[in-house]
Amino acid sequence: MNIKPIRNDDDLHAAFLHLEHVFQAEVGSAEADEMEVLVTLIEAYENKHYPISPPGAINAIRFRMDQQALTPSDLEPYIGSSGRVSEILNYKRPLSIRMVKRLHDGLHIPYESLLADVA
Repeated sequence: MNIKPIRNDDDLHAAFLHLEHVFQAEVGSAEADEMEVLVTLIEAYENKHYPISPPGAINAIRFRMDQQALTPSDLEPYIGSSGRVSEILNYKRPLSIRMVKRLHDGLHIPYESLLADVA
């Protein structure tokens, strides 16, 4: 096993190429160990240099609506009146802490997403 740190995108590309050769290795083999180490190195490099931020609150709400086939009126127990729901979904009003808690508890939208837009 000749693995080196991933310091730049060229190293990352080389690590991916090497990973292709050991990816289907038999569990418990030296190649499987090498694959695990490569995956860990690649993951660490990508998390540091290409972090994925959580989606904004409205995108997270709309995604959950799509997942569960919800309509804006289905959000009223969590947000308030239909007018308030419309204002929230159209970026005209921010979510309150109470709305964030209700959306998290009721629709299981992660706090990280609901609070991503808060400065």
